[in-house]
Amino acid sequence: MVPHLITALTGPINELEQRILESMPAIERWFRLEWMEHTPPFYSSVDIRNAGFKLAPVDTNLFPGGWNNLTEEMLPLAVQAAMAAIEKICPEARNLLIIPENHTRNTFYLNNVVQLQRIFKMAGLNVRVGSISREIKKTTVINLPSGESVTLEPVIRSKRRLGLKDFDPCTILLNNDLSAGPPGILEELYEQYLLPPLHAGWSVRRKSRHFQSYEEVSKRFGKLLGIDHWLINPMFTHCEGLDFNDGTGMDGLSAQVDMLLTKIRRKYKEYGIKEKPFVVVKADHGTYGMGVMTVRDAKDLEVLTRKSRNKMGVIKDGQAVHDVIIQEGVLTQERMNNAVAEPVVYMMDRYVVGGFYRMHPERGVDENLNAPGASFVPLAFEHSTQLPQLGARPGASAPNRFYMYGVIGRLAMLAASYELEATNPDAEIYD
Repeated sequence: MVPHLITALTGPINELEQRILESMPAIERWFRLEWMEHTPPFYSSVDIRNAGFKLAPVDTNLFPGGWNNLTEEMLPLAVQAAMAAIEKICPEARNLLIIPENHTRNTFYLNNVVQLQRIFKMAGLNVRVGSISREIKKTTVINLPSGESVTLEPVIRSKRRLGLKDFDPCTILLNNDLSAGPPGILEELYEQYLLPPLHAGWSVRRKSRHFQSYEEVSKRFGKLLGIDHWLINPMFTHCEGLDFNDGTGMDGLSAQVDMLLTKIRRKYKEYGIKEKPFVVVKADHGTYGMGVMTVRDAKDLEVLTRKSRNKMGVIKDGQAVHDVIIQEGVLTQERMNNAVAEPVVYMMDRYVVGGFYRMHPERGVDENLNAPGASFVPLAFEHSTQLPQLGARPGASAPNRFYMYGVIGRLAMLAASYELEATNPDAEIYD
């Protein structure tokens, strides 16, 4: 089962696909050289939008929570990548502790924890799940609708280490995005590897910083391919000091939205694109698809309803939104079962290990699909993203399209590694 690729068989996206396939040796060499200089995030997922005239990442997650959406066929790749990642960080690793999100009642999320546990067990580690939630005071077994179960155990903190009763891990895998800030129990763990590091959490990370890094990467990649980097890069700006509840800073937001829409119109005119441009305003440190709205005209901001203001004003864990990223909206021309869809690429270490389509029957081509009611079609990536069909006609081959998605996903992952280097509090400073 492959997706219905409804993009036209001519036009920029297929020229881009052909250029990427023709440049495959140069691209892979370029990535190899980059990874000699930079450390990839331990794992990541990237949401990609294919507009038919443009292909770009719109979000990069450093604590991916949908591992259960990968098919059985993708597991060997994930296990191999996990082995490579662990070997690089801690070759003598024996015990791995997973720290999940605190929402223990979300069975979809807990299925993801079970899958992560399975991947690392197959990679040759003893794996247990330790909760930092105050609700988990004793070992708790949660039975899942799939028939599987997950065992959550309360973590125990000693002076310099974190573990469980009778379980001392050398590596701690965070699957918790630390939206409310890193809890003290996770700080100053100098004797253990904490992956990803604390500064990858949303208390430090900013989407605007990530897309600044991505813009730098896309310019260099565009030069390598001889293409306009706009074809793979969503333009953006950001706005600070907002208060959606009392209207503070809304004039500045309107001005920024208007300025970005003007830039997009100019690009659309250059490429003869007839679509109506739009921007997406998102919480700069947001997650879970919260604090997101589509804006087609700056005037729309003047008449925001109370409901819209409330929705934009607060995100996960009750965090108030004062800073936003204003991102060029990228349409999605992908369809799965007649629902609007977007590909999500999953990576571990520097490898693409799989992906799936996020689809939403009630959302439009210009709306955020990461919302209640979304469903996932994992079979779309059943062909390896690493095995393109080199002689196929552009736009006609699913493996070629998936290879292209994998390249864009890796560019976003590289941007994340730049971003983490820039925000590392322990980085060595050289004059």
